[in-house]
Amino acid sequence: MNPRRLHCLFLLLTVASACAEPTPPPLPPLGASEEMLTVSGLSSGGYMAVQMQVAHSALVRGAGILAGGAYYCARNNVANTVNCMAPGSSSLYPPVPPVSRLIDEAEQQGHLGQIDPPTNLAQHKVWLLSGSGDQTVTTQAVDLLRNFYRRWVPESALVYAHVPTAGHALIQPDAPDANDCPVTASPYINRCGEFDAPGRLLAHLLGPLQPKSESPQGRIVPFSQHEFTGGTSDSRLSGLAKTGYVYVPPACEQGGCRVHVAFHGCQQQAERLGMLFIEESGYNRWADSNRLIVLYPQIATQSFWPSVFNPKACWDWWGYSGVDYHLRSGRQIAAVKAMIDRLASPR
Repeated sequence: MNPRRLHCLFLLLTVASACAEPTPPPLPPLGASEEMLTVSGLSSGGYMAVQMQVAHSALVRGAGILAGGAYYCARNNVANTVNCMAPGSSSLYPPVPPVSRLIDEAEQQGHLGQIDPPTNLAQHKVWLLSGSGDQTVTTQAVDLLRNFYRRWVPESALVYAHVPTAGHALIQPDAPDANDCPVTASPYINRCGEFDAPGRLLAHLLGPLQPKSESPQGRIVPFSQHEFTGGTSDSRLSGLAKTGYVYVPPACEQGGCRVHVAFHGCQQQAERLGMLFIEESGYNRWADSNRLIVLYPQIATQSFWPSVFNPKACWDWWGYSGVDYHLRSGRQIAAVKAMIDRLASPR
């Protein structure tokens, strides 16, 4: 090779090596309790929380869904997402399916053993939220989810909160970077008076809570997600980012704490916002005083082959990671389940 070209190649490799993101450490075993495992999420994270709950209904005990829709609504076709998020909004795309079809899918997959029996949902608690100003995932979409849950979940266990004027966002009162209530814009965290969605959903799912701490006292631990997807190449197909995060309160360092999984929405990933969603979504202060570990799994921005096409870092609720995305075998569901198992492993 020409010496000059060889020198340039050496410089390029040196720069690439210097700029490479360091490999995060493994997710630590924390001796957590898998009893009363709960999940929540906003938007695509809400759809993912539903999928996680339905697929693992024998393990998950409740879900808080903020501006999310019904299980398997998109039916493995991205074109179906348009009317799933805003039913009746477009005549150019397939209409939203009847809720009976989505119930049938869950019952059929339960019968086949691809998910836990949906009858387990009768023992769950569910907390739903919709903002009247949300034009991204409209109230009609959340209504469809409520009707899906009504097949199994008792009315006394199902809370449906409506926030007047609220845009498409996670709503909590303490985030320094929060938008005004009607806004739909990054970081998709809004302030609507003293309405505290994480506090309300956790109280419904877990029971009465101790007051949240004045400021977070725990530690945010980065960890490698690649080991839960089979390596780098499989991670590209799963959509998962290289690094995930877990919040560990001081009281949870010795084990025995419950786990809550908080799924970010599209464009809320750490790759885009840094620690903003993890630090300002409102879960950590409640976790401190209520012995709760919060897992923040992460999706990556991916637009080019050989990765999946997911430019906004959304959780998969339409099938970009595989046709089994809504089942226990789905890449994302299986990876998050493995993370939960690791947290529950003895220290």
